[in-house]
Amino acid sequence: MEKYLKWPIEASMGGAVKGFRWQQPGSNLCLDFHGNPVTAQLVVYSDGNHHMALEACCQAFVQSNPDVLNIFYATTPPNVILQSVFQGGLMLGNLQIKVQPNVFISPGNIVDQLVNKGLMAKHTAFARSRGNVLLVKKGNPKNITGIPDLLRADITLTLSNPLTEKASYEVYKQTLLDMAEELGMDITAMRSLISKDSDRVVFGESIHHREVPQTIFSGRADVAMVYYHLALRYTRIFPDDFELIELESKTNVCTDYHIGLINDGGEWGQGFYEFMVSKKAGELYEFHGLNHI
Repeated sequence: MEKYLKWPIEASMGGAVKGFRWQQPGSNLCLDFHGNPVTAQLVVYSDGNHHMALEACCQAFVQSNPDVLNIFYATTPPNVILQSVFQGGLMLGNLQIKVQPNVFISPGNIVDQLVNKGLMAKHTAFARSRGNVLLVKKGNPKNITGIPDLLRADITLTLSNPLTEKASYEVYKQTLLDMAEELGMDITAMRSLISKDSDRVVFGESIHHREVPQTIFSGRADVAMVYYHLALRYTRIFPDDFELIELESKTNVCTDYHIGLINDGGEWGQGFYEFMVSKKAGELYEFHGLNHI
């Protein structure tokens, strides 16, 4: 069995990206920095879990604005892009890139920090997740059907890191606790299972929207709780490897995504902002499993 998933190319230029691609997934693999920061007319920093919808929007924006030859966009956990703004550039291992975004996208409490620093005047909610689901291997070999199965002794769960990816971890944690209560489960047992000191959970290290499918693919975990739109993405690009289990619940926690301009947004920032709150962007986000606000 192969050790690593083979992720497709993701870029604002779409199919125009060709050529030698240097990477080694065990040590040097750069998936969440897209495009050429040197020639970019527009730079967008975004939290990463809706990266597939953002990619589609970047491609559509370039197609309708051909003078924007290249968009450089980052899709990492919120804290990574936030700290990169504060320090004036990206540091990827030994590579330093002095680039600042024109547009910033993240949950509201994250972009509020940019407003508080005087780097952003305002921000607008434009998209919302559709809650969370369970992700398992194709064929569901452990016969996992819902939240109660997570407490089984033979099941290993994987979640985002409670320290380095607090935003997504808190969404998953709250969903699991609320659903456990709704189902009349042992809340103490669930709280213990998903605590940061749990020995029954494989926590990601820093970027769960890449680590979660890899952890299940490699057999280190049996199941993950992830945003519905992430699970949908995995089942679309890796149809032979994963399937999702939907969770019927009134307590499935959703996340809103906000967009705002850094300073004046540069030449193309305002146009991109207007596109992202438009009906066309809404349709693209809907296709990728989110709701447009």
